[in-house]
Amino acid sequence: MNEPLTWNDFEKIEMRVGTVLHAEPLVAARKPAIKLRIDFGPLGIKQSSAQITTHYTPETLVGTQVIAVVNFPPKQIGKFMSECLVLGVYAPDDSVILLRPDKPIANGQQVG
Repeated sequence: MNEPLTWNDFEKIEMRVGTVLHAEPLVAARKPAIKLRIDFGPLGIKQSSAQITTHYTPETLVGTQVIAVVNFPPKQIGKFMSECLVLGVYAPDDSVILLRPDKPIANGQQVG
C-alpha cells in the first residue's frame, strides 16, 4: 500500500461523472486503447485514452457514464492529448473494469 493521504490530499482530486459521446480505437497507442470524448456538463467535453479493450468496444461505450479525474494536467499519448483520467479497477488478469454510477446522474456531478 502507498503512503497514506491526508484529507486535504483527497480533496484536491476532482472526480466527476461524464457521458461518453464518441469512442474509437486509438491506433497510435503502443498498447490497445480506446479514444473517448466525454461530456462533463458544465466542465465541457474532454478527451481521454483508456486501455479498456479487453471488456469494451467503442460501440458499447457511447452513451454510458464513466467516472474520471478531471484536474490532472493534459498528458500526451503519442499524437493524442488526454485531458482526463477515466477510472477503473484492475481485474486479476490486469484488464480494466470501468467505475460507473449504477444510476443515471447529471454530467459533471462530483464524486465524493
